[in-house]
Amino acid sequence: AQDIAAETAGRPLTLEEITELQANKTGALIRWSAEAGAILGQADPAPLSRYATALGLAFQIADDILDVEGDEAAAGKRLQKDAGMGKATFVSHLGLSGARARAAELVAEAEAALEPYGEAAGSLREAARFVVARDR
Repeated sequence: AQDIAAETAGRPLTLEEITELQANKTGALIRWSAEAGAILGQADPAPLSRYATALGLAFQIADDILDVEGDEAAAGKRLQKDAGMGKATFVSHLGLSGARARAAELVAEAEAALEPYGEAAGSLREAARFVVARDR
């Protein structure tokens, strides 16, 4: 609903509003996926919550970057639609290099959040790196 309201708002969203929207959309799905095991196992979900919050935002920034410069065949969807619709994105606010830099910072934050788990969190670190390296 928040996403649909943004499309008809009559003005582009601010960077803060985009961040909130994504946290409540893709970010919420990723956060729950990361936290669920800890919650069900009665462990502290805070490190995984920090990881997932950073990962979810990095995912969306990477998605915005792909919309600008991705390959439609690889992505399996129509690209460059955000700019055509005048939609505010992380790229429109930060530029491509700024968006890449912010995504890299978020991957570093995600990885740092996993420090309590040591080497056991290797696959989660790889997932964070993959999010910004993907082509779809």
